[in-house]
Amino acid sequence: MSDTTTHASPRMTRTAAILMGIACLVTLAALLALGTWQVQRLAWKEALIATIDERVVAEPRPLTDIETRYATTRDVEYWPIALEGVFHHDLERHYLATWRGQSGFQVMTPLELPDGRFVFVNRGFVPYDRKDPASRPEGQVEGVVEVAGLSRRAEPAKPSFILPDNDPSKNVFYWKDLEVMAQSAGLGEEPVLPFFVDADDAANPGGMPIGGVTRIDLPNSHLQYAVTWYGLALTLVVIMVAWLWRNRRVRPLAETPPTASGDNSSA
Repeated sequence: MSDTTTHASPRMTRTAAILMGIACLVTLAALLALGTWQVQRLAWKEALIATIDERVVAEPRPLTDIETRYATTRDVEYWPIALEGVFHHDLERHYLATWRGQSGFQVMTPLELPDGRFVFVNRGFVPYDRKDPASRPEGQVEGVVEVAGLSRRAEPAKPSFILPDNDPSKNVFYWKDLEVMAQSAGLGEEPVLPFFVDADDAANPGGMPIGGVTRIDLPNSHLQYAVTWYGLALTLVVIMVAWLWRNRRVRPLAETPPTASGDNSSA
């Protein structure tokens, strides 16, 4: 009498190998794509840093030049600018920020230009307990002033879903929406320029606000990220090759000889 043995193991091995191979190839493609994306980001960041380094040392541009650039290319970032006007300190808006490890606000103050238009000037940083303009009266300069700094482009939309919504009723802004700043300051009907100015580090009377808060030194870790993703891809390839080498002698089901569990010969 004989027994029949079902040979399922080779078929399961082949199915598992196919599934594992597909998973590895998908993962490998994802790792390579991430590495390539970081290389592209590296090129973009290096070009941006080079552009900033070139612009910040240029001669200050007149306001008309910045306006022309904005109208034609929207690219007004980090251009030195010089202008004059009168600050409306009672309309200043407050952007939540940190400065050298301290939390507080950047003071965005409307500057009325000689032609009656307004431009917001980021005068600099104040700590939480100096948010109230009454706590820093010396810095509320009156009359016509000259302002030097860098032109900056406003944020047309919330940069990240993680950020809270701006709270104009409390005069607290988490991102620089100039349109809402202008409306909440009562300038909704007044002509307000679509970009703002980061004031330079010239000292304000009384030391507040602290100017020169423009972030120039941008982080650039894209090369490390690219090396990490490509390194993981190489590691995966090594693992795949090693696994295939170890399983190179596994034969398909059709080549596996039957195995008898009993002796069918007659005595």
